[in-house]
Amino acid sequence: MSDQVWSWSVAKGVEMYAEERQHEIVTRARELGRVSVAELASRFDVTPETIRRDLDALAGRGLLSRVHGGAVPAEKLRLAEASVDSRETSFPEEKLAIARRAISLLPRRDGLTVVVDAGTTTARLCALLPAWVSTVVTNSVSSAELLASRQDLEVLMLGGQVRNLTQATVGAHALGVLRSLRCDVAFLGTNGISAEHGFSTPDPHEAAVKQAMVRCATQVYVLADSSKMDNEYLVRFAEIDEADALVTDSKLPATKAAELRAAGLHVELA
Repeated sequence: MSDQVWSWSVAKGVEMYAEERQHEIVTRARELGRVSVAELASRFDVTPETIRRDLDALAGRGLLSRVHGGAVPAEKLRLAEASVDSRETSFPEEKLAIARRAISLLPRRDGLTVVVDAGTTTARLCALLPAWVSTVVTNSVSSAELLASRQDLEVLMLGGQVRNLTQATVGAHALGVLRSLRCDVAFLGTNGISAEHGFSTPDPHEAAVKQAMVRCATQVYVLADSSKMDNEYLVRFAEIDEADALVTDSKLPATKAAELRAAGLHVELA
């Protein structure tokens, strides 16, 4: 066999092996929901650089989406966002139970200051706020309107651009105000929850406001029904251990609750 033929055969063999490895990577990602560079490098006994090239190639073909340290199935990394109207009618009983459980976590002292994020679950909490809460800061147009009728409550509506889809104010003005505040408790909504990607949302502007809310509050509670589990959206606004607790419904599988707790998150089931 000539050197030319031998070289071609080796190259062809490497290429076929790479295709087989990449096929197994995609299969594993779909089974597990996520794969990491370190785990794959050990599994296939290749360098991390080789795995990164595999993942980049698979991402280029639309089979995987790259995330920090690895990849997820392309269909798992979500970009679409539902409107307020469509979310309002989903899981109503679970959302009310979550809101009630979240209220029970409030410190009981007069003059409490609370930040309430825009969202259909956090909106249910607004109607339940107790008399010892003195001030509410919110970027939700509908929540501000609801709370404004209370004589015992000071309401600070964050200014800025209003997103039609979520009825939330975003932008530099809202961020500037939040950076100047120090509040007792923040109640946040989220589109996605995962131990690896944290709490995430599709829109960078809303993510920036949520991140500022996390930073301005002494205690942070994320309110979300269990359907949000294992969803990963474009922008992470908080690591999993940056929240004091996730308040969710009892339909969250025990294995998922254990996974979140192992990542450093306290889980409250409503």
